[in-house]
Amino acid sequence: MTMSIKEFIEKSKGFPHRNKDVFIAILFILLAFGSFGLGRLSMIEELKTPVRIDGIAASVVNINKGQNIQPAKETLPPPPQGGGLYVGSKNGSKYQFPWCSGAKRIKEGNKVIFNTKEGARAAGYTPAGNCKGLD
Repeated sequence: MTMSIKEFIEKSKGFPHRNKDVFIAILFILLAFGSFGLGRLSMIEELKTPVRIDGIAASVVNINKGQNIQPAKETLPPPPQGGGLYVGSKNGSKYQFPWCSGAKRIKEGNKVIFNTKEGARAAGYTPAGNCKGLD
């Protein structure tokens, strides 16, 4: 038995009214699956581990839950092989760590190396503002 498209449309126009029980059952099943899916998504969000970046000391607040996440213990990279812990430029007045962006831009011939902050300050240098951790 074949049914034309016109007959199918005529039969399906009254679907929710003719078969209310079937319509309610389908609606209930879809609602149940949707609720189950949302519940699973919320559990996945809670199980995620926070992002941990070593070498940066910062306190992160989880906005969704208002919890304060303690930062990882600060670990700084070791100083470069041939030098001290602080770098300045012959042409500048700021000192910074060798891994800071400003220190990486200093040409090797213009670098002034210091082993201590006090040594850099005694030479007239001040901490660079864009290099975190210098006080």
